[in-house]
Amino acid sequence: MVMFGACALFAGQLCAQATNEVPSEDKDEKEWSFSFATSGYIVPDDRSYASPTFTADHQWLHLEARYNYEDQETGSLWAGYNLSAGSKLVFEATPMLGAVFGNTSGIAPGGRLSLTYKSIRLSSEIEYVFDIADKHQNFLYSWNELVYSPTDWFHAGLVAQRTRAYHTNLSLQRGVSVGFSHKKVDFTTYILNAGWTEPAVVLGLTFNF
Repeated sequence: MVMFGACALFAGQLCAQATNEVPSEDKDEKEWSFSFATSGYIVPDDRSYASPTFTADHQWLHLEARYNYEDQETGSLWAGYNLSAGSKLVFEATPMLGAVFGNTSGIAPGGRLSLTYKSIRLSSEIEYVFDIADKHQNFLYSWNELVYSPTDWFHAGLVAQRTRAYHTNLSLQRGVSVGFSHKKVDFTTYILNAGWTEPAVVLGLTFNF
């Protein structure tokens, strides 16, 4: 959905006392991590669009901004709490609460869940939007992935999503993904609905810093 002998610690403390620098542990506590991702949706018989997302994490705190996610020409702002447990089998969760505004406006509880074991990762991003203008427009959004990463630079998997950001004959869209990573950059291609209807293609680009 956080992961981040004695002689080295002792030497670092001595160095900090001599130079008045912040100890490494304190630096880690003050560090933020950021991510910028954009997904380009190539949709048959509908308008193609891009959906950018920006996240910021500091220890337990998770902040996020999205655009064109719940609906086109719609933004959302989120705050959440990062949780993590396990070492070999790692469970991560980030419960969140968001405010949605634009073509769709409302309040959205949601969150992220993931379970990772070695090179296999199962993840889910889910939210339920309570539309303040029309309760009949309330909707459950989800994005789910099962990914296998045989190497650091390649991954492939299965994906399923439920969205109202564009129209399709399928309430639950299904597909496959293939991706490549290099250092802090990841590029993933998703092909949805192939075999059921005319496929939609999603091109995802993520920068971590």
